[in-house]
Amino acid sequence: MRVLIVDTALGACTACVVEDGRLLGVRSELMTKGHQERLAGMVRDAVADATREAGGGFEAIDRIGVTVGPGSFTGLRVGLSFAQGLGAALDRPVIGLSTLDGLAVSIKPVGLVAAVIDARRGQVYVRLFRDGRPLGGPEALSLEAAADRIFHAAAGAPPILVGSGGPVLTETFPERLGAAVLARLPAPAPEALAYMTAVVDPAAHPPRPLYLRAPDATPPSRLPGQPRPPATS
Repeated sequence: MRVLIVDTALGACTACVVEDGRLLGVRSELMTKGHQERLAGMVRDAVADATREAGGGFEAIDRIGVTVGPGSFTGLRVGLSFAQGLGAALDRPVIGLSTLDGLAVSIKPVGLVAAVIDARRGQVYVRLFRDGRPLGGPEALSLEAAADRIFHAAAGAPPILVGSGGPVLTETFPERLGAAVLARLPAPAPEALAYMTAVVDPAAHPPRPLYLRAPDATPPSRLPGQPRPPATS
């Protein structure tokens, strides 16, 4: 099975083509903004590399996988819009991929693994796994609640923390998580996302954004052209 991966949810913009575990073409750049300007060209180039390597083109793609969050609101919307538009044009299924699951699959998930993304504002997005099996759903937790959850689940063994939230937790709570092993990945590995895309049921993983808390943006206090309210003393 040949799959195309689109990942714009975290600290990278990635497009890659993988067939039965073999990486045929990849374009990836670390970035926190600017995905909209770069993504289409990166997908084009990754598919062109795959064509030179193994033949076929866009028509040879069987599935499209796209990260749906948690992550950057703007970044993941760019990736989702592009993947869904391309899926409709090619008449191919589009698979929604959790960034937390992708981070966990990116490493050898032996023992307790905590996929942790720095959510700012004193929070992290987190999901725990033991030997590759999830211990619960994804959550947005305070730093202290996440540290407690990981510490007690580890039961004395050093946990593995993967993702941008790992250093935040170990530096804030060294007495609880100082022995943790850090896997410093800015985003899930493309090969991990490709594996997930190939094996999951498309019906169970729709390409919908995964939000674990409300957006940071707030509605404007007045409409365009509306006068400002009078100042009060």
